[in-house]
Formats: sequence, C-alpha cells, structure tokens
Amino acid sequence: MEQELYQQYIRGEGKSPCTITAYMKDLSQFYNFLERYFEDGNIQLEQISPQMIRDWFLHLHKQQVSNRSLARKAAALQSFFSWLKLTNRISKNPMDKIKRPKFEKGLPHYFTEEEMITLLNLPDQSSIYGVRNRAILELLYSSGLRISELADLELNDIDLKRALVRVKGKGNKERIVPIGKPAIEAIEAYLPVRDKLKQEYSSHKLFLTKSGKDFDHRQLFKILHHYFQIIARQKGYSPHTIRHSFATHLLSRGADLRALQEMLGHSNLETTAIYTHLTLDDIKKAYLKGHPRGKE
Repeated sequence: MEQELYQQYIRGEGKSPCTITAYMKDLSQFYNFLERYFEDGNIQLEQISPQMIRDWFLHLHKQQVSNRSLARKAAALQSFFSWLKLTNRISKNPMDKIKRPKFEKGLPHYFTEEEMITLLNLPDQSSIYGVRNRAILELLYSSGLRISELADLELNDIDLKRALVRVKGKGNKERIVPIGKPAIEAIEAYLPVRDKLKQEYSSHKLFLTKSGKDFDHRQLFKILHHYFQIIARQKGYSPHTIRHSFATHLLSRGADLRALQEMLGHSNLETTAIYTHLTLDDIKKAYLKGHPRGKE
C-alpha cells in the first residue's frame, strides 16, 4: 500500500518515468530482502533499522552490484523514507544514519560524428516503421532530448516552420529547443505514416507504436538498442548516448556551455560541464588554430 502511494507522490513531484520505474524496482528488492527480519513477512515500517539497510547494501555488494547502482538504490531509499517521515508513517528516517555509496563519474559514452551519420541512415526508408524510426533518431540527435521527453512529445509541441520543439523536462520544467533541417525533413516524412499508425486511437503523442498506441521509454529503448547493436564499438550504449553525442559535438564545434545547459534542461551548470571532455586531438586542433604562436 505504501509503495503505491509513494509512487503516486513521486509521479506528482515530476520524477521521470525512468526514475520512477527504477525506484519502484529498488523498493521491491528491498522489501523482499526485509522479509527475513519480520515474522510472516509482515514488514513494520517503524522497525526498519539502519542496520537492516546496511545488511542489504552488504548483500548487494557481495552480488557485485556496481557502485553506480548502489548509489541509485540509496537515493531511492532516501526518497522513500523521507516521504514516510513527511507523511508521519515513521518517526525517524533510518537513512539519516547511512553513509551514501559514492561512485566515480566516468566520461559518458558518445558516438563520433561519423558513427552518428551511420546510425541515422540505418532505418529502412521503404518501411513505414523505418521512416518513423529515422524521425526518432534524427529528433533525438538534433535536440538532445531524454528518451522520456521524446515519449511525452505531442503533435502540438513541434513547430516545424520555426524549427522549435517544446519539451516538458524533469520536474515538469518546460523549455524550447531548436532542431535542424534533417530532423524537420524526417518528421515531415513521418507525419503521413503517423496517420496510418493512428488507427482507431486518438492519441496526441507525436510518435506511435505499430498498434497506434503511445510509446513508453522501454519500447523506445528496444528500438534504439536494435540499431546500437549494429554500430556499437563496445557495450554500454543507451538512449542517453545520443544525448551525450549531441552535447559533445556541439561543444567540440564551439557551442557556449550555458546555451548547452539550457538546451539539455540542466538545472546545474556542473552537470553540463561533464561534456567538456574533448579528445586530446580536439584540444590540439583548437590550440593550433587559435594560439598566435601555435604553428611556430
């Protein structure tokens, strides 16, 4: 019961569908672990102790769960117990005495410009689904949208004449993002296809499934994963890889960091700064091009 109410709460707080899915999965795993401490599996919220939480993290560590995943699970528990305390379901937050796991933020994977061109050309344009998928890929790369933001786009969020997209981001914050001519052309080619997919449903969403229904982020991920497998040099690519590529390519061509922050919908400039990971070749090229004595 508490989990269902908590899910409604974080949805109302504007958490992304991806975050909600991950948090609820983490809570389900935590509850399953807690059953060993309570008779008949009847978990008493007030009796959940910091030690029980530490035991769970130790259990996860023994299973070689990554530090990144541990940090997210800790964030899920912190959010859940904070809500329990806020709603007077518990008197103390056991997470207050837990040292949060830390992880080193590695540089994000991104596609080179050549790889992105290859990726964008993969969908079969003789297929209506290929036309749709090309529009999805072009729009993701042109705008840097999160996969959940793309799934939420409605027809009236796209202004093709002005080359703009209205995006509802994290925390229901709205932003306007420009898009390029290839994305516009791909969307224009897709719109007649959308009419065929719509069938008897009256969805306002821009992108529709084969059955004419709204996409969720998992269905979109499945489509993207198919194309990633064809060109990926290594594992670890995700829908966010296109977003990383969007940011990296803009910065490597001289885009302003604060303008990029606005386009990505980051509330903190430090989050955007991770994309300043230009390669050594990029740095050397910029030096040789820009320094008065770089070529001497």
